[in-house]
Amino acid sequence: MEPTPAPPPPTGPASPAGPPPPPPPPGPPAGPSPLGPPLAAYPPAERVRIAYQRRYETDYLFNFWTALGWTVLTCGFFGLYVIYQLVRRMRDHNRRRLDLLEAGIAFAWDRAQLRPAVADELRPTFEGMAAKLGVLRQMTTEFREPAVWALLGWLSGGISTIVAFVLLDGDLIHHQAAERAVQADLGRVYSRLGQDLPSADFGPLKGKHNYGGRIAATIFSLTIYLPWWYRDLMVEANQHFLEDWEWEDRLGAAVYAMSRAA
Repeated sequence: MEPTPAPPPPTGPASPAGPPPPPPPPGPPAGPSPLGPPLAAYPPAERVRIAYQRRYETDYLFNFWTALGWTVLTCGFFGLYVIYQLVRRMRDHNRRRLDLLEAGIAFAWDRAQLRPAVADELRPTFEGMAAKLGVLRQMTTEFREPAVWALLGWLSGGISTIVAFVLLDGDLIHHQAAERAVQADLGRVYSRLGQDLPSADFGPLKGKHNYGGRIAATIFSLTIYLPWWYRDLMVEANQHFLEDWEWEDRLGAAVYAMSRAA
């Protein structure tokens, strides 16, 4: 169907023009989602739902004792799979959360634009959230190919595994701090739009591991300490994922309620 041509401009005297509207807050770059089909073509509420449902694909929860048992039974070969999953789940979790937060922000911005005065009031907050998401977006460009890290762990005799552990610890610290800042802003935005978005019961921000002490303990214990480093990485990320799921449940409920009320 051909588009309807625009009507001709009025021929009478022009009415005085008001000031131009302010530009919208910076949004995510257009393109495909790192986790699957392009999300940009979907409405924001649908993008929230898709990213929410993908958490069972991305957020792998480890059981340390099961993983340790299989590693012993397979003479260490299962440990390569553990390295693969540790790297993969953090990479994919970060990508999915970026999709989810961008969609939640886009949905709120669409609602705010229905009330121009509120949109102008909230514009600095939207711009701040876009800047904070830059941390998560930057993390998607870093080298975190899980198969390569697993292969390096096998070829290097564990040296690259320690490097991966340091990188994964830093990834979780940066990711958690950035997303909590965005979630706090998003909660205030949704509240201003008339829909409470209760904050989840988060624990304190994760602290940095003592890398020098852990490396020394691994060396002087002839690698006996290394499984406990594995355990800390598993448990800390598991806890982070569960906290994120609680907040996502509340975001999904808020988006659903606002969509029904529209």
